[in-house]
Amino acid sequence: MPLPSVAVSQSPEDRFREFLASRPKPQRFTDQQGELVRHIFEKHQHFDTDELLADLKKANRTVSRATVYRTLSKLVEAGLLRKIEIGPRTVYDHDYGYPWHEHLVCSSCGTMIEFQHEGIVDAVKGIATQKQFRVTGYDLVVRGTCAECNAADAAKRRYVM
Repeated sequence: MPLPSVAVSQSPEDRFREFLASRPKPQRFTDQQGELVRHIFEKHQHFDTDELLADLKKANRTVSRATVYRTLSKLVEAGLLRKIEIGPRTVYDHDYGYPWHEHLVCSSCGTMIEFQHEGIVDAVKGIATQKQFRVTGYDLVVRGTCAECNAADAAKRRYVM
């Protein structure tokens, strides 16, 4: 079940515009960047760069590969997206407009399951306090096998004798 969005004061597009304008050397907000931000935030899903490029092409949205790479980096820096390293794959997740959450990642099919648990947040806060460490963020990715892949493996084992 996907996590519910949380109320935000600005649209992702307006927040990104503000971020670009507030940089030491202000940058302009381009039409391609706007197209990309709108596309990314139309739905909540995890994606890697290749999936995003294919999805943009399928939606007949014209955004250059270079703009995609540069803009993703800036969206992470602006706090709109979270970059998650899963082995050799880099996945992006919405950070703006969604509560902090963790991920279960299936090693077989690659499915990512979002979850929240106050105990994890409390544990991180407690450990940081104990170690006099100021947390600026963290990613918890739990790797394993999802229910569907477990069921498929169990079915295969039943037929192999």
